[in-house]
Amino acid sequence: MPLHHANRLLEAAGGIILGKERELRLALACLVARGHLLIEDVPGVGKTTLAHVLSRLMGLQFQRIQFTSDLLPADILGVSVFDRATGAFRFHPGPVFAQLILADEINRATPKTQSALLEAMEERQVTADGETFTLPEPFFVIATQNPAHQIGTFPLPESQLDRFLLRIQLGYPDRAAERALLMGEDRRTLLERQCAVITPAALLELQQAAHSVHVSAALIDYVQALLGATRNSPELVNGLSPRAGLGLIAVSRAWALIEGRDHVLPEDVQALFPHVAAHRLHLAGDGRPVPPATLARLMQAVALR
Repeated sequence: MPLHHANRLLEAAGGIILGKERELRLALACLVARGHLLIEDVPGVGKTTLAHVLSRLMGLQFQRIQFTSDLLPADILGVSVFDRATGAFRFHPGPVFAQLILADEINRATPKTQSALLEAMEERQVTADGETFTLPEPFFVIATQNPAHQIGTFPLPESQLDRFLLRIQLGYPDRAAERALLMGEDRRTLLERQCAVITPAALLELQQAAHSVHVSAALIDYVQALLGATRNSPELVNGLSPRAGLGLIAVSRAWALIEGRDHVLPEDVQALFPHVAAHRLHLAGDGRPVPPATLARLMQAVALR
């Protein structure tokens, strides 16, 4: 049963990432929906650990890329080197050629370097010197981002943000979880002892099962109404793209599957909409990221129609 795989993974992850059950479910739903995940928060709350946990528990090939201001696109994608033996250039793949990529502190790199991931995230391939190289399957990017007000950060281009299916925030742990962290074993030591609880093949089974979750015509109408509301709102610069709508349906299917259902409910869409929309929308006038209150008003207006 695909649901058994999800429950095993969430139980194991919850033993390492304490007090973040909802955030773990969101992250898993994102991967089951074949999407990329953006985690934005202050340093030290477990963003990097979450990526390590997911890769270890799913048995995925993992690569971490530390984004800095001097990082170059070739440092991510790879480089062609002249081979004297053959008299031709030979492509040496970069760290992007792995099943799960942790793009750590992605907004500390320049927009030129950030854009190196665009083709990989959308088409799961890399083009170098006119030749196309297919990336491993499955392929996910989990990016961590520091708050924009911190020194040394660059804003992510809108085209880059639109390729992240979900954005989540971990936040500080509650008192009980923080006390367990302070008194317990180091999380890295726990992770080193942790074996995979599902295989990449089991993850593929989850993805296929999620694709079969039923979405009614009425629910499609509801999603379209939400998309239209963002495009017609005078509070927003631009509305959500069709890619965002497709992603909202896909991750709602994955969420319903993890919840043990074979159909999507409006509550699933409402729970996921803020995480799909917030990083894609900006306020008219000052261009600031859209606050949760604006999204709540928008959802309430659509729900009352």
